[in-house]
Amino acid sequence: MITPHNILRHELIGLKVEIVEAKNKAMIGIKGKVVDETRNTLVIEKEDGKEVRIPKDVAVFLFQLKGCKVKVDGRLLIGRPEERLKRKIKILYPY
Repeated sequence: MITPHNILRHELIGLKVEIVEAKNKAMIGIKGKVVDETRNTLVIEKEDGKEVRIPKDVAVFLFQLKGCKVKVDGRLLIGRPEERLKRKIKILYPY
């Protein structure tokens, strides 16, 4: 089960997400469902059906889990999902 403590080691596809901070101000406020993930990007399907590709390293994401929301710096998400499982997170991750 996905929790705020294991979100970095979990599959992100299917989760509801919103961009709360970004270097490009036009990306702030984009929300929808994660439909694909590559090494450096997340593909988000917005409510209107359009897909947007967002670079992970320039944004802070707010993921909706059951009963809570988790803010994640995109730089911690860089890498393929299978590679993130093996990597140890050296920074203290604020939940």
